[in-house]
Amino acid sequence: MEEARSFEAIAFPFTVGLAAGLLLPEQLYAVGGIHLLGGLACLGAVFMSLLMLWRGGGRMEMALLMICTGLCCTAANRLGGSVSPPAGGLEALKDLLAGLPFPHERTAPLLTALFTGDRTALGRDTLHIFRSSGASHILALSGLHLGILYLVMTRVLSILGNSPLARIVRSVAAIVPAGAFCLATGASPSLVRAFLFILLGEACNLLHRPRNAWHILLVALTLQAAIDPSQVATIGFQLSYLAMTGITLIYPILERWYPADGRFDPIRKVWKGAALTLSCQLTTAPLAWFTFHTFPRHFLLTNLLAMPLTTLLMVLGITTVALGAAGICPMLLIRLTDLAASALLFCLEVIAGM
Repeated sequence: MEEARSFEAIAFPFTVGLAAGLLLPEQLYAVGGIHLLGGLACLGAVFMSLLMLWRGGGRMEMALLMICTGLCCTAANRLGGSVSPPAGGLEALKDLLAGLPFPHERTAPLLTALFTGDRTALGRDTLHIFRSSGASHILALSGLHLGILYLVMTRVLSILGNSPLARIVRSVAAIVPAGAFCLATGASPSLVRAFLFILLGEACNLLHRPRNAWHILLVALTLQAAIDPSQVATIGFQLSYLAMTGITLIYPILERWYPADGRFDPIRKVWKGAALTLSCQLTTAPLAWFTFHTFPRHFLLTNLLAMPLTTLLMVLGITTVALGAAGICPMLLIRLTDLAASALLFCLEVIAGM
């Protein structure tokens, strides 16, 4: 419990300092050529650090230190510019997907959107289906997509065994492609958050530390906000962390309402999917309504049907792309991938027409 409080004592005040710095007018950062607010924030952070070294730090001193540190990061970002990660580098993947002989013409553009975020090849009808059914989040590259890719990589790499060397190789082989995918696709706030979760989770495994989801969320929040404070003000950043807050705090409670009995129980799997969806909606719906003035009526049905199909489609798509790049992709696999894409679109069409 004490460890949890120490994480919160760092992450929450630091985020408050960042948010306060973003809300203050930019004119305060540089008055008469002097970096006023940034300088004051740095002096405040130094003063609080010296005070804590001299007399020992309590909760209040730690909170003030982290607020000043957050203001420092915001000032540095305002005065020096924000981080601009490289984008692109996925043209070869787009060309490979476009060249695969899928029976239906909508499969390759859909896979391109799921793997690269490029929706230009999707027709208006397809985009309308996703919007009307409340499944637009599936097309926007997010932690969901990186999480599925990470899951596939870890399953494949599990053949290496569980020796200390194998664990290191597995972690590096999972982290590097995840980071490369995040950068190549533009490093959206949700993708950066997911990458930090992967990085911190693998670090916990290698250091034999407990993999506490709440601690990982707080550390990732602090790191991402420090790297680029301007992201705190974006809707993608806010929705991503609100969704993970719901998954971390609410989902375990809802899941326990239907306890496992050790046997295969398909109804419990449905309940787990519903609990996951409800957990995300409870924490993100107020902000989504305030920002977009809309709420998906069939969000529960959409996610219960679309999420398993999306996961299946991406797993098949990854396998198809890998074998296609090697020139050994069987036609059966291409047809199965096409069938999964058609099933996903069919379900969304039905929901959109309800």
